[in-house]
Amino acid sequence: MIQNYEFTVIFDADEDKTKSGLELVKSTFEKNGVEITKEEDLGVRTLAYIINKQEKGHYVYFELKADTSKIADMSKVFQLSTLVLKFLFVNPERK
Repeated sequence: MIQNYEFTVIFDADEDKTKSGLELVKSTFEKNGVEITKEEDLGVRTLAYIINKQEKGHYVYFELKADTSKIADMSKVFQLSTLVLKFLFVNPERK
């Protein structure tokens, strides 16, 4: 079933690592048939707590249309990636 999702991801603040991480995210979305309806670069921000020895992270926000059965598979890819510090899928319709 296709549903709307909000997806926020935090990459290392290093520009090259952010670019590589963004390529990973977009290619993963493409492989899983995800339609990106909105993408917003929120820039580099100070993290609330240190993640992988990083004090700053580069935030990117997406709005997506994705198959609910693919979310777990994509989450696994992002968890295993060293390019992604943190990520969160949110279904805004389930409140």
